Amino acid sequence: MSRPLRVGHIKLSFHDAASEQVELVLRSHGHEIERSAAPHKEMFAALGRGGVDLLVAAWLPWSHGAYYAEIADLVRPVTVLYQPQAIWAVPDYVPAEVVSIEDLLRPPALDRMDRLIQGMAPGAGISEMSPLAVRAYGLDAAGYHFENGTEDDCLGRLVAAVAERKWIVVPFWRPQALHRRLNLRHLADPKAVLGGTDNATVLVRKDAEDLVGLAALADLAGLHLGNPLVELLDEKVRRRASNPYTDYSRPPAG
Repeated sequence: MSRPLRVGHIKLSFHDAASEQVELVLRSHGHEIERSAAPHKEMFAALGRGGVDLLVAAWLPWSHGAYYAEIADLVRPVTVLYQPQAIWAVPDYVPAEVVSIEDLLRPPALDRMDRLIQGMAPGAGISEMSPLAVRAYGLDAAGYHFENGTEDDCLGRLVAAVAERKWIVVPFWRPQALHRRLNLRHLADPKAVLGGTDNATVLVRKDAEDLVGLAALADLAGLHLGNPLVELLDEKVRRRASNPYTDYSRPPAG
């Protein structure tokens, strides 16, 4: 090989988990791998300027569509690894009549729901779409507000709230390891502000296809992980990282 393949992923644990599986396929074809991670905008920019050869993975068409549009002529989709979705969710102990984002404006949610909707870092699809949802549903008039933060801000607040059985709305996504630990209910989004189900798509730069090779590309084209496996792999990545918000003393939900 003339040089290592540069494989980039967005700097979140489930993207790391999926990237490891792609890298295993590439290594089976004799490639050395130079892996890197960066926030959403930075990683798509790196792909666009040729700083990485492959990206694992773009959520298309909804969550990462704007980033993809800027580089679409430079890359080719290789495979869809899983079917992610950006969602708002509540813990399952919140009464069953709270089934839609619209229900946040009615009792019992209006009486008890925490008004802070704690997000993760800017640039993620859920972070870009959640403020739009607050305005589209008129939630701001009732005191609801979205704030960006880190991934640990978002998920750590969720775990703490569940431990105290507080009513909370979390701007969330699937796949994510905490779905194996917590029982969450996806709120309906009748205005479709949060988009729909995406395809987690591996992208390769067209000028790197010869370096990757036809046989490796063919094997990648047959790679599909699915959401449950990515959630399991995400949990394993988090175990290695010892993320403080994850309670591994509890058995998986379901």
